[in-house]
Amino acid sequence: MIKKISITYPPLESEKWTPLLSQNRQFQWFEWDPTYIFPMIPAYTATLLKSKWYEVLWDDGIAEWLSYQDWLEKILAYKPDLIMIETKTPTVKRMRAIIDELKSKIPDTKIVLVWDHITAFPEESFGHCNVDFTLKSGDYDFSLLNLVNYLNTKEELKWGWYWKEWDEIKNSGAQNLMENDLNSLPFIDRELVKWKLYAYKNWNFKYTPWTYTMVGRDCWWGRCTFCSWTTFFSGKNYRNISAQRLLDEIEQILIPLGIKEVFDDSGSLPAGDWLKEFCQWMIDRWLNKKIVFSHNMRFGALTREHYELMAKANFRYVLYGVESANQATLDKIDKNLKFEVIEQELRMIKEVNKQTWWCISPHITTMIGYPWETYEDAKNTVEFAKKMFQEWLIYTLQSTIIMPYPGTPLYKDAVKNDWLEIPDGERDRFDMRERILKSPLTPEQTKELVQWVYKSFLSPKVVINKILSVRSWDDVKFLFRAWKKLLNHLLDFKK
Repeated sequence: MIKKISITYPPLESEKWTPLLSQNRQFQWFEWDPTYIFPMIPAYTATLLKSKWYEVLWDDGIAEWLSYQDWLEKILAYKPDLIMIETKTPTVKRMRAIIDELKSKIPDTKIVLVWDHITAFPEESFGHCNVDFTLKSGDYDFSLLNLVNYLNTKEELKWGWYWKEWDEIKNSGAQNLMENDLNSLPFIDRELVKWKLYAYKNWNFKYTPWTYTMVGRDCWWGRCTFCSWTTFFSGKNYRNISAQRLLDEIEQILIPLGIKEVFDDSGSLPAGDWLKEFCQWMIDRWLNKKIVFSHNMRFGALTREHYELMAKANFRYVLYGVESANQATLDKIDKNLKFEVIEQELRMIKEVNKQTWWCISPHITTMIGYPWETYEDAKNTVEFAKKMFQEWLIYTLQSTIIMPYPGTPLYKDAVKNDWLEIPDGERDRFDMRERILKSPLTPEQTKELVQWVYKSFLSPKVVINKILSVRSWDDVKFLFRAWKKLLNHLLDFKK
């Protein structure tokens, strides 16, 4: 009988320092000043199970800074009937070793592995550890409740599950995400999932404490070849909650908790009428006077009317994926974006900011190390980011080394075209500390160009603009965090 369930992130003690693991699209080890992202789908999982009268332990040993031994003693003392563990490609070997240790000490406990690597290879882990179930799906809030009910009451086991009987791996059929109604989920129990663990350590937020929401699963485009979430949330499976539901959660749950800023972690916030409706209700219900809203978005989706409404509704930080300043690359990664649109839209946002006396703060992401990009191509991206920064068209930015995560179209292309520079079995190296794909760039040039993107912060013009933008104590604290994180990023990519 399953009564006690643990949603678990075991500490991963490593010379690489702190893993950025929870609900993250791009895995990275942070050597200095780690970031903790609020794992929204696991939080829904914990809340949904609790709402059905199961006992749930939120067990994030990474965010709680537990040593491995302290965490192990804690979980063994709790003796859960079922443990769910989320893993990424670079951590899967470590997680398998932890699973075997847990099974040796609490053999009756069922252990479940989830997330994008498991969705890509749902059968693989059975040959490497004593895991009980794996899930080929991202909706493991709905799915885990179904599994627990199946184990307790023999409820029909729905699609996506894999398990081993004797020497045979079995599964419950192909997934159908469209059956799951996101509006039927309860509001996340923020106290149950210890929301404050994730409310202060992320330099992209200005106002503390902050938290996350997740309107959609995941991006309404959902076809970018590099995105690890395409493994289970392709654009054809995109679903979102209603604008009314999000407003109710902000008004009834988040504002009473004292939260000052919200970031929606959907791959892209719904655009069109959904966004207009949400913004207008934020204004009409005076929620724009109480909380700041931030989110992910795609270039080319919004009009000037959208941005004007967003400014009035107290939107602040908007994250856009640029990825490359070369149109050929945008086409190859199926970005569905014309390069010239990027600067045009950023200039439009700047005009809206002047008109509305508010500050929508664009943030862009870039990647270096594509197999087909020359040094000059990659340098174009660096120079473009620098130009956007100096002209004050963007307020923050980030850069990473392109990673071909298993399950993505990019990974399949890498295998097909012999682009992998390291043996496929060495997946613990897919952690952005080195180049994985063959490239015209040397490894040293790849890291150097990533650093150059961050060094855009260091130009005198950008420094002056940052200082002149200070209007409040929140701005001062944000600026301090930004400079600290900049230094840490330069150190992270130094080796």
